[in-house]
Amino acid sequence: MLYDTAVHRALPQHQLGAFLPAPPKGRTLVLGAGKAGGAMAAAVDALWPATAPLSGLVVTRYGHVPPAYKAQPGRIEVVEAAHPVPDTAGQAAARRIAALTQGLTADDLVLCLVSGGASALLTLPAEGLSLQDKQAVNRALLMSGAPIDEMNCVRKHLSAIKGGRLAARCAPARVVTLLISDVPGDSAQVIGSGPTVPDPSTCAQALAICDRRGISLPQAARQGLERGTFETPKPGDPRFLGHEVHMMATPMQSLQAAAAAAREAGVQAHVLSDEIEGESSVVGQVHAALARQVARSDEPFHKPCLLLSGGETTVTVDTSGAAAGRGGRATEFLLGCALALQGQPGVYVLAADTDGIDGSEDNAGAVVTPDTLARAQALGLSARAFLDRHDSYSFFQALGDLVVPGPTFTNVNDFRAVLIC
Repeated sequence: MLYDTAVHRALPQHQLGAFLPAPPKGRTLVLGAGKAGGAMAAAVDALWPATAPLSGLVVTRYGHVPPAYKAQPGRIEVVEAAHPVPDTAGQAAARRIAALTQGLTADDLVLCLVSGGASALLTLPAEGLSLQDKQAVNRALLMSGAPIDEMNCVRKHLSAIKGGRLAARCAPARVVTLLISDVPGDSAQVIGSGPTVPDPSTCAQALAICDRRGISLPQAARQGLERGTFETPKPGDPRFLGHEVHMMATPMQSLQAAAAAAREAGVQAHVLSDEIEGESSVVGQVHAALARQVARSDEPFHKPCLLLSGGETTVTVDTSGAAAGRGGRATEFLLGCALALQGQPGVYVLAADTDGIDGSEDNAGAVVTPDTLARAQALGLSARAFLDRHDSYSFFQALGDLVVPGPTFTNVNDFRAVLIC
């Protein structure tokens, strides 16, 4: 399965070894957060010399610790917390991680393991803010339709540990950051809200995003942004001298691995982009339009062929109306795609999140086939009604078309495959 190939390419145990530095003169401290955090910690523990000192703390999403490492923990402690809305467990982990940076020396090495999800998992509110404040802002951002770079600009400025602040706490130790990208453009400043890299964005930009998106801010948050007291460390800050940042896995690498597997099977594959953003259902409509063009006129690609894409779409929920249904970006994309395809013969679509969880449900995504709408109609289901109330999970669950692999222990974001026969 091409989804499995894409995920395999991004697994930490297959990629991390090439980026590990040599043990330092002093001690090695491992700190990290993200959906791939547990697997990254396990890989470091397995590859680090048994005779070299190693300790640390990493926080990952509930259920995302590799079973073998959970059953037999190693030298790096891995704890679990909530995603996408932070909880007290994430806050407690962030406090412990911040405390572990005390007393570091120039002889010490800090390995920072950062992957998608770290923004919610590594939660230490800025001075004057509470966890409840951060939760409220986070929920509003998630429902606003804001792209990930905007969300993380706000998150890092309301944090005491993200936006380069974690690395600043580690001075004078050397910091090596290992990243798995889940964001369009693979920007280290955006992945996990960039806890270990200098931040070029500003408080003014964060405030403008909140105002433009209609995000209600607690008084302390608004004042901190307006006065610039929540400003992040900037490029050129001497505390980042000598630090290294390595990108272990990216969305494009996973898409290219899937494309290579398809070509080996005799199907021409085309990677459209790994940076597709926008409203999930609308992106689904665009993919459907391209697929119909290929299916009907053999342009701009010759069939049979496979179209692959990645990125991070969004779902905007109108909070003033009825309560939203269940579902994430992948299934919302597929519902929009199915409606636009209108049963086009010879077109099959899979969309799934590479972390194995689409939003907050138990599925990674789902599939669309030429008879999706016909089968739904036979069950008395209106695809349009399900889409209007953002209930895509329930739609595909009723059809038996959900993809449920469970946590994959990595995260390079959206994976979409359109097969045109």
